[in-house]
Amino acid sequence: MTVDTGLIAWVEEALAPMGTVTRRAMMGGATLYLDGVIFAIVDDDQLWFKADATSDADWDAAGCPRFTFQMGEGRTGTMNYRRAPDAVYDDADDMRNWARMGVAAGARAPARKPRKKG
Repeated sequence: MTVDTGLIAWVEEALAPMGTVTRRAMMGGATLYLDGVIFAIVDDDQLWFKADATSDADWDAAGCPRFTFQMGEGRTGTMNYRRAPDAVYDDADDMRNWARMGVAAGARAPARKPRKKG
């Protein structure tokens, strides 16, 4: 994964009316949070919104594929993120509408248990 800083700047600008977007490095890409709630990842020049069983039907209806990655030995893995519709890249209202679904999925996700120090 690599990070498109221009895309992240656009996400921050478009979502400013909703809250503060922050990011964390993730395997060469970035994980995005809105007011502390994970809602998206950025890989290269693509934005992927968080999804779950509650929102999958909406993502399917919009034709947004699931995030996949190569695991090695010819295996492919998936994560609960869906590729953002093309309109979000130039329409702030669309960005906010789709991001709301990602934020809602992030809020529904179970909290991660802290790692034990070894």
